[in-house]
Amino acid sequence: MWAIFSRDASSSFPYELGEAAGQEDNRSVWRLHKGKKKQNGEEVSIFVCGGKDSNPGHIEAAKAAVKRLKTLRHPCILTYLDSLENDKQVQLVTEPVSPLLTWLTEDTLSPAQRTSAISWGLLQVTKALSFLNNEGSLTHHNVCASSIFVTAGGEWKLGGVEYCSSSDQYTFPTKLLPQLDVYNPPERFDPSKQRTTTKWAADIWGLGCLVWETFNGALDQSINLKNTSKIPKSLVPTYTRLVGASPASRPNPREVVSSLSQPGQFFHNDLVETLTFLDEIQIKDNNERHKFFSQLAGRLDSIPQCMAVNKVLPALLAAHEFSNAGSAVLAPLFKIGQLLGEAEYQQQILPCVVRLFSSSDRATRLRLLQQAGDLATHIDPATLNTQVFPHLASGFLDTNPTIRENTVKSIRFFGPKLNYQNLNVEVLKHFARLQAKDEQGGIRTNTTVCLGKIAGNLHPDVRQKCLVSAFLRATRDPFPPARTAGVLALAATQQFYNLQDVASKILPSLCMLTLDPEKSVRDAVFKVLKGFLSKVEKVSEDPSLREEMEAEVHQASSSSQPSSWAGWAVGAITSKFYKGGPTSSTPATTPTSTAPSKSGSSTPSTQTSSMAPTPDPAGRGAAEEEEDEEEEDNWDTNEWGSLEECEETPSPGGTASEGDGGWEDAEDWSGLGLGSALSTNQHQAAAVGALESAFSSLSTAANTITSIRPPNPQRQQPPPPLGDPNSFFNSLSQNTNTKGTTHHRPAAAATTPSKPSSDLGGWDEWEQEDVTAALSQGLGFSSSSSSSSKGDEARQQREERRLQRQREIEAKRAARAGPMKLGAKKI
Repeated sequence: MWAIFSRDASSSFPYELGEAAGQEDNRSVWRLHKGKKKQNGEEVSIFVCGGKDSNPGHIEAAKAAVKRLKTLRHPCILTYLDSLENDKQVQLVTEPVSPLLTWLTEDTLSPAQRTSAISWGLLQVTKALSFLNNEGSLTHHNVCASSIFVTAGGEWKLGGVEYCSSSDQYTFPTKLLPQLDVYNPPERFDPSKQRTTTKWAADIWGLGCLVWETFNGALDQSINLKNTSKIPKSLVPTYTRLVGASPASRPNPREVVSSLSQPGQFFHNDLVETLTFLDEIQIKDNNERHKFFSQLAGRLDSIPQCMAVNKVLPALLAAHEFSNAGSAVLAPLFKIGQLLGEAEYQQQILPCVVRLFSSSDRATRLRLLQQAGDLATHIDPATLNTQVFPHLASGFLDTNPTIRENTVKSIRFFGPKLNYQNLNVEVLKHFARLQAKDEQGGIRTNTTVCLGKIAGNLHPDVRQKCLVSAFLRATRDPFPPARTAGVLALAATQQFYNLQDVASKILPSLCMLTLDPEKSVRDAVFKVLKGFLSKVEKVSEDPSLREEMEAEVHQASSSSQPSSWAGWAVGAITSKFYKGGPTSSTPATTPTSTAPSKSGSSTPSTQTSSMAPTPDPAGRGAAEEEEDEEEEDNWDTNEWGSLEECEETPSPGGTASEGDGGWEDAEDWSGLGLGSALSTNQHQAAAVGALESAFSSLSTAANTITSIRPPNPQRQQPPPPLGDPNSFFNSLSQNTNTKGTTHHRPAAAATTPSKPSSDLGGWDEWEQEDVTAALSQGLGFSSSSSSSSKGDEARQQREERRLQRQREIEAKRAARAGPMKLGAKKI
């Protein structure tokens, strides 16, 4: 039984003593060690006094300090956690801290940050002294650099309470260490001055010594206090009062805090204001909190990293969890997150971010989407697919265009971590709908760009079905940047296409874009065409290269660099998303022209020769949705009709379902209709329709194009001028006539007068039979005597469909904003 009472208490002490922290201080009875809690490994600091050759006086002073510290609870005073006492040794456990002089010599702060950090530390020490002298009626009697300790968050804590006593006692304690005599005030040796002393006079003198040591190092002689060369000028007037010879002239600590906190004084700076607000955040109202958090991100640059991570970040997390600060805390939260290690980020910030994705606040969701690049590197795939993506996908359907656009952009970063179902099914389903049906051109453009960026992460089977269809669909978009994005995406992903798709789908579609109204689109098309043609030409010269060029078509992911000719497109498609605004040099407003009738009669139809890119709402808030709707109306008025006319390619059944690239049919990415096999007559009709669409904007060549007529021996046609865009087709007609091919023309067509020269470059003066026959013979198509009648039927069907579309567009426009002529702009 006696063994129980004689057991060593140190064996049951819940803390483990570690290595010494810093150099041994000969001005303190304590030796500072690192330590940790045995139960959970939590870091602490352990002050040790005594040992094998312990001094009994030091042991008594240490026990007195432990007793005093147990009764003092203040944010600026060292926090007591536990203690262990015996006759030979005393151990005092506190929060983890480091000595002030060690912290000042080891910090890596800039001069401005160092000054701000010191001002915050001196403010805390002054508040601690104010608490002791005024509220506690105590005098510390040991204020110096050896009694100050700094936490990981840069907070200065007052310790060294071995000589702390009541203020009613006007006697000075006897210091056990002679090195501490340098801090004794003048009245310590002059009894006459003790009659005018105050309860704070001795501690204010010590505060002056602390200020000097902070900027100069350890104090060796009291006479050195007169040297103020290294003390900031804004602090010198107050410092001289702190070390005044008369104790009655030394200010109260409360007065020091008040005077130095005035504008222009040493305690008045962004760091002190920020940390003071965080300490008092519980008594602030919602408006003050929101204003503070909105400005905090800009102030973080002047706050030392240790304070931002250990002081500001916990306050931000608490504010988000226990108050309605909303999205205002996200900007500083993410900025501080960049300073954290991976383990700290996962522990402190990631749980908060996962909860925020389920927020219904649009501002919060927008902030999260804008930080997708940083978040994606920290979120593990399991958390992303199960907890984040279901909420993320709702942004594709949001009514706010800014949310939809940023949701699309975020897939660029989250895509590599998404599972098969989320990436190859859910994401592509939303992309197909946005690219084909979204009313915002910028969103359609960025959908194409993002699809090109994540192409390497798609499953090979899915990739083969959707890429060509998606990018060719983009090349027919009315928004010029969207068409450019489609062309660049084709080049950037050229390694994923087999040569059969290149020859049958990609090259024919790109050729049609060589006459695009926008020069920026044409420039991109010519570069991409040269690249694809060179690729096909190499295989033609050496068929053994085909297997090498198609090596990545069925690979799960691509890590190799594209060929040199596509490198420029990769840089363009992966550099930036479209941010709105015109991307070409074509003026926003262009002259209108009259569309030719496809049945031989002229039907006036207003149609612009180039698209005017409408600034997209990328990066804008919901407050501009009204302006966006106005811009959408301009698109609808000027452009959509001509696009639909160009997109629909006649099929044997009179439908154009395949011309959409398979993106609008139940969102099925089955492939583009250009790759299907066509009969001879279908090829002829498709070629005529494509040529009509491609040349519909060449109004500048109207005076140089002449109509094709049957050979007339009495009138000789002059040769076309050099560079005439129709010279190629004129040569085809001449070759046809030379071979004796006779073209039968209907009587109605023969008596039709020539169309005005302003009609789209004179394309309407070309008889469809002549073009069909010329193409048939020049391009190797078979023709028959019934081609004329079939051409008339095709023209009549196209004219009927065009009139029907025009009536639908006019009805829709009348329902929305009353009657309006095509091409008219709203005022």
